[in-house]
Formats: sequence, structure tokens, C-alpha cells
Amino acid sequence: MFARHGDDGYREVIPGIKMKTIVYGDKTLMTEFVMKKGSTLRQHDHMHEQTGYLVSGRIRLSIGDKTFEACAGDSWNIPGDMPHSAQILEDSVAIEVFSPCRDEYID
Repeated sequence: MFARHGDDGYREVIPGIKMKTIVYGDKTLMTEFVMKKGSTLRQHDHMHEQTGYLVSGRIRLSIGDKTFEACAGDSWNIPGDMPHSAQILEDSVAIEVFSPCRDEYID
């Protein structure tokens, strides 16, 4: 499967954070998150392993009992069922890969 970059396909997940599914296969799904400064992603967990890369901006990411201030070029991995949250410190863009696929992110 191939996907071309475009400005369409975004949906607001919570105020200030929108996402779109870029591409997916049988076992992984890739998304792009566009996040506005001051937004907060409250603590949550899910069964999916989640690996992320911060393309631009700055966020404070909490995974379990650890907190990390990520800048453009930084990456992370969140094991399945691990509580995590994020505070958006600057307008930011992140690429996230989920495994297994998150069915709710497939249109």
C-alpha cells in the first residue's frame, strides 16, 4: 500500500489535537498527529504498542512513571497497556505507529 501526502483526512481527536491515518497493513498502522501548543492528551492506555517520532515542535510525554521532554527528532516506545499522557509545549507534529492495527483509526 502506498499513500501520498495531503492536507485531507484529518479528524479532531480532542480540542487542539488532530490526526489522520497515513497507511496501514495487517499488523501495523501509521498515523500523523498535529498538535497545538497548550493542548493536553490526558492519561490513558490501550492494548496497542505505540512507537512515535516527533517531526517538529516540543512535547512533554509521560509513559508510566517516567517523563521526557521530547524535541524534534526524538522518538519513544510505549508498551501495550502502559498509561501515558502528553502536554503540548509548542505546535508539534508526530508520527505514531501502532501494533496491532487500531481498527477505530481505519476509515
